[in-house]
Amino acid sequence: MKRKIKIIILSILFIAACGTGINLFQDSDEVAMGMQFDEEIRKNEKDYPIYNDPELKKYVDERIFQEILKSPEIKKKSVYNYQLELIDDDSVLNAFAVPGGYVYLYTGLMKYLDSEAALAGVLGHEIAHAERRHATQRITAAYGIQIVASLALGNNPSQISVMAANLFGGLGLLANSRANEDESDLYSIKYLQTTRYYPGSVKFFFEKLKDDGKVSSGGSGIQTFLSTHPEPIDRINTTNERIKVLNLPILTYKDDGIGIFRKEYNNKIKGRLK
Repeated sequence: MKRKIKIIILSILFIAACGTGINLFQDSDEVAMGMQFDEEIRKNEKDYPIYNDPELKKYVDERIFQEILKSPEIKKKSVYNYQLELIDDDSVLNAFAVPGGYVYLYTGLMKYLDSEAALAGVLGHEIAHAERRHATQRITAAYGIQIVASLALGNNPSQISVMAANLFGGLGLLANSRANEDESDLYSIKYLQTTRYYPGSVKFFFEKLKDDGKVSSGGSGIQTFLSTHPEPIDRINTTNERIKVLNLPILTYKDDGIGIFRKEYNNKIKGRLK
């Protein structure tokens, strides 16, 4: 009887989750799912070839990624397996995160950016997706109550691995909503406030895309990125408004000086990329 009541409660929560962002997964589920995603990615060398430069990876990880993770605003650093990996594909201007703190960065994006601050803004944004549990929120809403309830009840832990393998095809379910993107932009600013990097740099990538004619207010541009990161122009404006509230200067991707680290990026990162 208690089991039946629990399932009914979970069913009600699931219906509510479709509209309110409720998440029926636990942090332990996020970690298990992330490990499976990472395994699948590493097995799929054709689509996700790992970039083989340990020194470059070490620099980006220690200099930027770990610097962001020091932020007191990041609450799950002792729970999730925060890891950074570089994907060797110069044709893709993108980065993505999967549950449990795994973040993947394409060489195409690294070559396109031109400052450590710009890269820090992107990485802060992806960390926020993991911290705010956006992927499993969407999984909760997209999967049937039977599977989600089974996982929540602890009856079928192996289902997490099966789900991860099924989701892996194209990472389609990991495409982020406008609300997810806005929240991640906001938290990127919060994270970077306690680092060496300019807090508003999450918008630098979009500004450069705009100046290069790759996006417009109508939403046209590079399909691979824009399919998961909608409304770049609005996000530039929103970030500027948030920076104003913080009484910080509104810088653009063209600026240099404190918090930007353009020279370091060109010497230590962009100059090493083959």
